[in-house]
Amino acid sequence: MTDKLIIFDTTLRDGEQSPGAAMTREKKIRIARQLEKLGVDVIEAGFAAASPGDFEAVKAVAETIKESTVCSLARASENDVRRAGEAIQPARSGRIHTFIATSPIHMQHKLRMNEDQVIERAVQAVKWALEYTDDVEFSAEDAVRSDMNFLVRVFDEVIRAGAKTLNVPDTVGYSIPAAWGERIKQLIAQVPGSDKVIWSTHCHNDLGLAVANSLSAVMSGARQVECTINGLGERAGNASLEEVVMAVKTRRDVFNLDTRIDTTQIVNTSKLVSSITGYPVQPNKAIVGANAFAHESGIHQDGVLKHRETYEIMRAEDVGWNANKLTLGKLSGRNALRSRFTALHIEFASEDAFNAAFARFKELADRKHEIFDEDLQALVSDEAIAQVDEHYRLVSLRAHCETGILPVARVVMSIGSETREAELHGGGPVDAAFKAIEKIVHSGTELQLYSVNNITSGTDAQGEVTVRLAKGGRIVNGQGADTDIVVASAKAYLNALNKLHGNSERAHPQV
Repeated sequence: MTDKLIIFDTTLRDGEQSPGAAMTREKKIRIARQLEKLGVDVIEAGFAAASPGDFEAVKAVAETIKESTVCSLARASENDVRRAGEAIQPARSGRIHTFIATSPIHMQHKLRMNEDQVIERAVQAVKWALEYTDDVEFSAEDAVRSDMNFLVRVFDEVIRAGAKTLNVPDTVGYSIPAAWGERIKQLIAQVPGSDKVIWSTHCHNDLGLAVANSLSAVMSGARQVECTINGLGERAGNASLEEVVMAVKTRRDVFNLDTRIDTTQIVNTSKLVSSITGYPVQPNKAIVGANAFAHESGIHQDGVLKHRETYEIMRAEDVGWNANKLTLGKLSGRNALRSRFTALHIEFASEDAFNAAFARFKELADRKHEIFDEDLQALVSDEAIAQVDEHYRLVSLRAHCETGILPVARVVMSIGSETREAELHGGGPVDAAFKAIEKIVHSGTELQLYSVNNITSGTDAQGEVTVRLAKGGRIVNGQGADTDIVVASAKAYLNALNKLHGNSERAHPQV
């Protein structure tokens, strides 16, 4: 067996299935560049057949990335596979990842196919994919609830057809580590030609066991783990890339495996994904949480001061904490800003776009003494947000709150070419601002989530607000950043309304 563990990142595809986390082409490119810098082996850029926008996003990532393999997901249908093949054509190294369900419940109720039909379709999908690339991966969806003998048949046939990687997914997060490791071990032992392919695992976190199940699979012979940054994904998410990688690195005595991951890029990648998707990282999250290396207990503090390894099994610096913290200030010039943007893999379509970013940087620097990398990421994200079909745009906002007096907010906004204003009281200044916006737009949406996350430390830190709105079965996340939380909240609310107004529809790949 190989002594290398392949890291397959599906943040841009499976992670994007998180409610409201859909990414634009430009956002996917930014994250893909950072994943390449991180050292990810395979980047699953999306589901090319989902929509024209998804196709263009996968193709753009394929054109951009040079050091990682770029992959597109495809159901076992000719249209899906061919769209995936066309999308990855520009890639220096491209992969098609095709799948079909193999569990009785999925075959009966979703596919309405029998076992022989499923095998025939799986084999045909692999053959279609081979017309575009010799790097074909096959997944048996819901393998966790599939009959073992049938799984052996399916995997045997797709190996004969030419699949190079076989993925065994716990699609519904049902398994436990001992059982999942045993399933992988049995498949490798029973499938003819199992030594000719890479065995992969893809685990969901419904029971909080995705990382544990993935590592159990690795110990049983899997040599590829499919995971996402911050564990992002639908329902309870996927296996966290950072946790899998650091477990393998920290416990090399157990795994005896290496990855290509530059672990010092983990925190930067985590923050970028959080900023773009609007999903904040909880403070106690392993590896990338703000408290991951904090010690409150006096006994722990004393031990760490005397000898770090008394309570720390890895160094904060090893995963990217404390690197490049302070970057720029109000006296910094254009060249310094451009250099920092380049280091962060942020590119601008034109000089005018950079000039606009520089103007926003100077405006922020007048309000905030120290500018951090996270501020620059938010600044660019905020600029991109402002360019999203601004049917609704904030012109001005004034909020007033005083002890003993009901808070009030006055909002002036434009709708198309028309300017309107409203002033309302609320339970707090944010509530008042949202009510004022709704008095103007009458959107009929349901507010599902309101989240505030400080981008950096300090009382002058920018606040990054995420607002999740639902209407007519659609769910979108809106984002806004500002040193004034009320302004950031209004920006986020209007950004969500603009996304709903854009009415872009996406197909879900696992139907």
